[in-house]
Amino acid sequence: MLIPILLVLASGMCHAVWNLFTKRSINKGVFLWTIMMIPSVLLLPYLIVELWRTPLSWGSYGLLLLSVILQGVYSWLLSKTYELGDLSQIYPIMRGTSTLLIPIIGVVFLKESLSVFGWIGIILMIGGFFVLSGASLGKKQTNRQPQSLKPFALALCVGLCTTSYVFVDKLNLGNISPLALLEVTNIGFVAGLTPLVLTSKALKREWKANRNTILLGAVLNPGSYLLFLFAMQQAPMAHISPLREIGTVFATFLGVLILKEQQGLKRIATSIVIFCGILCIGLLG
Repeated sequence: MLIPILLVLASGMCHAVWNLFTKRSINKGVFLWTIMMIPSVLLLPYLIVELWRTPLSWGSYGLLLLSVILQGVYSWLLSKTYELGDLSQIYPIMRGTSTLLIPIIGVVFLKESLSVFGWIGIILMIGGFFVLSGASLGKKQTNRQPQSLKPFALALCVGLCTTSYVFVDKLNLGNISPLALLEVTNIGFVAGLTPLVLTSKALKREWKANRNTILLGAVLNPGSYLLFLFAMQQAPMAHISPLREIGTVFATFLGVLILKEQQGLKRIATSIVIFCGILCIGLLG
């Protein structure tokens, strides 16, 4: 179990770092498209060869198509979310949403039960999300409040999309290799941002300004998910998925220390609370 845990922790760190690069970029959509286009081109021959040698059923191809669609929606939502919100505000919400939604759906619709630790985890996460949303329990409303809720809502949508594609990709791993599946997700990610890139005409400017971080991001972005896919092959998803969300703490520290985002101590403390909630639900709930 040690190797999957190490793979997941490394995945969380890599994921936090490339999200930092995205937040620092000029055009978020163009940056994300560029760092995913590079591995997409490199891995395409591998996917073609594997599918040629091992044809799949129509149902399996349907699952791959669903993964492509979910990745396309995810990439578009991600670019819009980073245009509006701080890394230290939205990243914990994006990463924690899936852990929060799954047990709530199970209790409400599937008549499942949670342990005391599970309910504690849900309370911790809801409280943390409320703090990061910028909402207020007071009667007075500031002019900035509606603006702060928009990135919060988008981050929730990103988290919902992440929940969906992780489940679909868990099924896809029964049909193709992690590396081939990674290329499928890359294609979906790039496809979702291609219209934005074509209309922005900002590709040359982005490459000139952030060439080094684009090249590094092209390794960290697919690499972070590949590490997670390898971990899922060796351990149950329910055991390792919560650990990957240590990235919520990593990203918050990066946003506060490197990007100099406001409410630093408050957001760091809140991200730790959310991560504790994730562990309570994922490991003890």
